[in-house]
Amino acid sequence: MLKRARSRASRGVLAASDGRSKTQAVFLLGFMGAGKSSVGRCMAEQLGWPFEDLDERIERREQRKVHEIFRESGEIRFRAAEQAALRELLGEVRAGARKIVALGGGAFVQKENARLIEKAGIATVFLDASVNELWRRCRGQADRDEVERPLLGSLSNFRDLYKKRRPHYARAIFHQATEGKTVREIVVELAETIGMSSGSSSSRGSSSSKSLSSTSFSSTSRRTGAKREILKQREQGGNN
Repeated sequence: MLKRARSRASRGVLAASDGRSKTQAVFLLGFMGAGKSSVGRCMAEQLGWPFEDLDERIERREQRKVHEIFRESGEIRFRAAEQAALRELLGEVRAGARKIVALGGGAFVQKENARLIEKAGIATVFLDASVNELWRRCRGQADRDEVERPLLGSLSNFRDLYKKRRPHYARAIFHQATEGKTVREIVVELAETIGMSSGSSSSRGSSSSKSLSSTSFSSTSRRTGAKREILKQREQGGNN
């Protein structure tokens, strides 16, 4: 089920005379395991729009992986790089570029980032699921990759971080429940609610017919590595 935050909806989705939207870009928000990249790629394919992961833009600009930026330069430097990449991206949208964008889990938590996105009138979507479902997806991916991830070592810590970030995600214009749904079902619901017509039906194949529980989260490893660096730095500095 997709809920609409009516108080901000008119700023993010401009209605055309025929009732369809003039949405120029859609930004997907959510915690790790929410499926931002999976849903974003499928939605972009359906609409015939480019898909972009903000973390990947940061890596191209910095010529380093996200976890390397955290390890070598710290969180403050990463957040500065993140905001610079976001400003660049928003400039392209203002110039007429259409994009489906997956934000890193902490991007919209940063007040200035959220302000910039809201000021630009971007349609924002919070992809949500229960914390137990998000944990299950992430643990499943870690098991398939046969890797150990520090943030997945404790459900309690995972839940605490989710609870801390959820109020920020809830500022999104649209809230999309993802639990128990396939990627394609989520995309269809989003497109219909936002009022965006599909430009392609080619994503009816196997990847979009899978549930998010069985989908490979291509960005999870990168972001988990970054979060591991945050935790390490905060432990060393005694900063909670």
